[in-house]
Amino acid sequence: MTDFYYRRLGVNESEPTEITCSNWDTAIQHGSPPMALLTRAILEQIGGSPLRVGRLTLEILGAMPVAPVKVRAWIDRPGRRISLLMADMTPADDDASRPVARVSAWALATSDTDEVASDRYPPLREQQARSLPANWWGLTGYLGSVDFRPQADDSSGAVFWLSARGQLVDGEESTPLEKLALTVDCANGIGAVLDSDRFSFMNTDTDVHLHRLPTGEDFALRARASIGPDGIGVTTAEVFDRAGFIGTCAQTLLVQRR
Repeated sequence: MTDFYYRRLGVNESEPTEITCSNWDTAIQHGSPPMALLTRAILEQIGGSPLRVGRLTLEILGAMPVAPVKVRAWIDRPGRRISLLMADMTPADDDASRPVARVSAWALATSDTDEVASDRYPPLREQQARSLPANWWGLTGYLGSVDFRPQADDSSGAVFWLSARGQLVDGEESTPLEKLALTVDCANGIGAVLDSDRFSFMNTDTDVHLHRLPTGEDFALRARASIGPDGIGVTTAEVFDRAGFIGTCAQTLLVQRR
């Protein structure tokens, strides 16, 4: 198994490796690697500025192929204090340039609010990992590239510590925010309440709000899904790093019988 998710083919073109493969279909990418690659493109747009990302939203617009892709990023709403940035992914062989994924980010100006900083949840401490759930998907492709450490569940949902084993891009260092983006889409699987042999529950998006930037490369998700009566669900999660609570995540689900 390779130890990186993408290799550079050019300035704006990358090739996904086999560890980007989705658990639903090995011909398409799992949501986390594209989210991380597009996040990197956004961070390049605000590098050296006083702004930092407060919200990231991945929109899955189509099947993200395990094949060369083009990435572009731009500032959609410029501003000194508040800026909206966008990045999208397009198959390299698509002459119509129809994006298959898009990440938007609100970047906000930082200031000193240390004296009033607060978290609404206490830190999560990693305990000895339990066995993976019996109905967990076979750990191949993307799932095989992530170190999952299930913890004792609590009243708010399933709790996993996890970290991506591979580099985002071959030979390039990743920021903690990119490393978080490489794992946070897993909330859907961690918080699952349906049998994956009987139902598919693919998420159309991943929306992450961060009151503090992540640190390190190990993250915890406490996730739980709610399923409506008409084939639509939502997974929500609290997100932690080693230092404590850093934000929340929400995903919209399309639920279908197999």
